[in-house]
Amino acid sequence: MKRKSKELYTYIIGGKYRGKKIALPSKEVTRSSKSMLRESLFNTLQFDLVGENFIEMFGGSGSVGLEALSRGAKRAWFIEKDNDSYNTLRDNCDRIDRSRCDIRKGDAFDILPLILEDLRKKGEKSYLYIDPPFSIREGNADIYDKVINVIERIDPESIISIIVEHMTKVKFPDRVGAFEKIKERKFGKSSLSYYSRR
Repeated sequence: MKRKSKELYTYIIGGKYRGKKIALPSKEVTRSSKSMLRESLFNTLQFDLVGENFIEMFGGSGSVGLEALSRGAKRAWFIEKDNDSYNTLRDNCDRIDRSRCDIRKGDAFDILPLILEDLRKKGEKSYLYIDPPFSIREGNADIYDKVINVIERIDPESIISIIVEHMTKVKFPDRVGAFEKIKERKFGKSSLSYYSRR
């Protein structure tokens, strides 16, 4: 008899939906941002996030964008390509607050510019959180080059701040396009690099 795989999940850490469960996709497909890392991120953003837009470029479970909603973000956008991860993400958004979630299925590098252009036309800006699959995963050797390339092409008028989650052993540049790195925080194998307009 085949054993049922154990359900993976995490929780909203703080804010309106604190303690709400968030299902996680299979670890073979994605990884969730660690609670310690998420806590640091939102301690850094704090009340600046209230009433603002938030984009999670590689949605996965949606744990970061949904945490942003819990902390007072106005609306969250999620982009996810994998079918199973997309279904989990959609269920999580339904569980937390579907009315403030915009979920897009497909390649994040193709879809992100469309979301930013829509926001720019409305005169709105957004926080952008980029958490690509680790570059050591098969087929993702050039993932960080692609992330840098997409940031270089972003109109700074559409962005409040960009946060990139990446492997600690990979050093992200001090300047990318119109953006400058203002801080970096390390959490074991993962790090957060924060960028703002120059």
